[in-house]
Amino acid sequence: MPTLAVVQHEDGCPLGLLEAWLTGAGATLRVHRPYAGDPLPDPGEADGLIVLGGSMGATGDDDRHPWLPATRDLLAAAVDRSVPTLAVCLGHQLLVAACGGQVGRNPAGKQMGLLPVGLTEEARGEHLFVSVAEGSRAVQWNNDIALELPEGTAVLAETPEGVPQAIRIGEAAWGIQFHPEVDADMVAAWAADERPRPGASEAIAAIRAAAGELEATWQPFAARWVNLTERGL
Repeated sequence: MPTLAVVQHEDGCPLGLLEAWLTGAGATLRVHRPYAGDPLPDPGEADGLIVLGGSMGATGDDDRHPWLPATRDLLAAAVDRSVPTLAVCLGHQLLVAACGGQVGRNPAGKQMGLLPVGLTEEARGEHLFVSVAEGSRAVQWNNDIALELPEGTAVLAETPEGVPQAIRIGEAAWGIQFHPEVDADMVAAWAADERPRPGASEAIAAIRAAAGELEATWQPFAARWVNLTERGL
């Protein structure tokens, strides 16, 4: 029964769908909310680490969100110790920055809605992505991207333009730019907090219509990750 430490950055970006999928696969969850005063976990105190998304920047908002440097240190330590790690959206960007890469605004603009996951050859038979089929889709809702990846990063999925969607650093740290944890209601709440964007309503409707498809892809992915934390690679 693995114990997973979860770093949540704000109220509007919780574990969402992942909570039931992870506990259903046998995991015990300990959620750390540093914005509410919780201490961050130590890198070795749990069987696995999850770092969630958030609206802040991975490297430019340390003054307003002072736990971010410590979160980057935590991710770097997890990579060094081969602690199984799943870093989602902002978490993915923090992982990239923590390991020497660069993060910044996507020159092409916001990635928004239900997008194909462009699996690479390296994803075939990979420890975690073996459960993800060709043609799978996921929700993306991000302004920033990984502009330069750390040396030795395995790129597991990318957009047609070459923007990383999923990576692995070392043996056990996965970063995913997409959001397996969200449903349409969560995305609608994010959209309501932003300036109006053309196509947002249509994107949310598409996410709602694809709920069954998304669960069929990402629930087994979550269960696979729990299995990796429990049994090893």
